[in-house]
Amino acid sequence: MGLDFSESSAMAKLFSAEKAMRITTEAVQIHGGYGFVKEYHVERLMRDAKITQIYEGTSEIQK
Repeated sequence: MGLDFSESSAMAKLFSAEKAMRITTEAVQIHGGYGFVKEYHVERLMRDAKITQIYEGTSEIQK
């Protein structure tokens, strides 16, 4: 009866995870060495972005 949004949600997850990782990688590059220091929040954002690529199916599987 209901609509199946499995494919759409997989595409949305892949898109958002890849974008988040690309953006946070660039942010770490902009901050240089400070991008890896825990006092700066960029380091945490990058770790969070990486886990979105892994959690509930890796990006490679989503493709």
